[in-house]
Amino acid sequence: MAASSSSDAILAELKTLFPLLIDLSLERVTRLLAALGDPHRRLQPVIHVAGTNGKGSTCAFLEAMLQAAGRRVHVYTSPHLVRFAERIRLAGDDGKAHPIEEARLIGYLERVKAANAGEPITFFEITTAAAFLAFAETPADCVVLEVGLGGRLDTTNVVERPQLCIITPISIDHAEKLGGTLAAIAREKAGIIKPGVTCVVSEQPQEALFEIERVAARMQAPLIVRGRDFDAYEQSGRLVFQREDRVLDLPRPSLIGRHQIVNAGTAVAAVLALPLSLAPDDAAIEAGLVAAEWPARMSKLQGGPLGRILSAETELWLDGGHNPAAGVALAETLADLDERSPKPVALVVGMMGQKDAAGFLAPFRGLVATLIAVPIAGAHETPHAPEPIAAIARKFGIPSTTAANVPEALDRIEASLEGAKRIVICGSLYLAGSVLALQQGVTSQSN
Repeated sequence: MAASSSSDAILAELKTLFPLLIDLSLERVTRLLAALGDPHRRLQPVIHVAGTNGKGSTCAFLEAMLQAAGRRVHVYTSPHLVRFAERIRLAGDDGKAHPIEEARLIGYLERVKAANAGEPITFFEITTAAAFLAFAETPADCVVLEVGLGGRLDTTNVVERPQLCIITPISIDHAEKLGGTLAAIAREKAGIIKPGVTCVVSEQPQEALFEIERVAARMQAPLIVRGRDFDAYEQSGRLVFQREDRVLDLPRPSLIGRHQIVNAGTAVAAVLALPLSLAPDDAAIEAGLVAAEWPARMSKLQGGPLGRILSAETELWLDGGHNPAAGVALAETLADLDERSPKPVALVVGMMGQKDAAGFLAPFRGLVATLIAVPIAGAHETPHAPEPIAAIARKFGIPSTTAANVPEALDRIEASLEGAKRIVICGSLYLAGSVLALQQGVTSQSN
């Protein structure tokens, strides 16, 4: 079989295998994995992470703390921002996880394509199978595995006996697939809980926690719940982690925002629940908290093509949050920044069509001087048109208009707001990916 010339070509080909009936099911991927020799049963100890918000950041803290302890870690996350290889990160000889190399990626994608033999399968299913194959065949100490969508019927849930499960904060998102209530969504997310396997549960609405506890009781799975078994909070610029038997006075996490205190605390609770052969010591926990990196989660952008549009005193930030809970978290972060260093705030917003634009924008009422809505070029699903986003923002009293693209939006903000200002590009991970691709001068790969 001749190898494809690039991952772009084979990824595009795999998208043509999409089944006519899209259902959340494990049958297709189970069939494919069996044809590949069941690599998901040969993985290193798995830390399985589900939730609505904070999954990626929690995975980043886990990865950094484990690596600071000298553990070799594979990491699987989605979606990617710029290049598909970001999803499959393999433990390297330098002790860090790196995006899979192009030649290896092509090889694994060719193998799963051949094993699938043209059968209907979703893009996420067949590429997750490729990730499992890569992980099973590359030495490591553990795998940090992020759920794609939901939990119970998510492709990653073929892992039968993880070392540990984590459920990050749950809110309404993907309601068309997971259910329109917190209870329904929580039941789906809690589907990663396995018999007898400990699950660390982050801050949750009571309705969601009730459903998680019901599933755990049925599975006889121990729960470690924030607010009951542990707590984490900021005090005097530090992160204090507390449980009944110990208190850790830790550095403030590298990732910005009050919600990152929640995510970091969840990650600390998780690593403390690992067996001694994996668990980081206190020094590694400290080092990991300050070393963690997670792009497009309130990341500051400097230089590059976009930086050249702006004056030296203008701050430019990028955040991929896209649902109402993420809007609240971002608004709180901006309020905290304004308290320390007041500057007028402008938003550049693009959103996918199925997202709750009003729910996302409502928390910015009274915080934002101007908003410019932009389209999302090359989106794999239909995005919101810019004008309806701007109209929703105007209903919240935010002066709003539209622009053809992000550079045009930045240019207009720079011209209309004098002096120092804070600009945040937000509303979609897909928009964030296109911005990073522009900054890096590369072509992004579609999700």
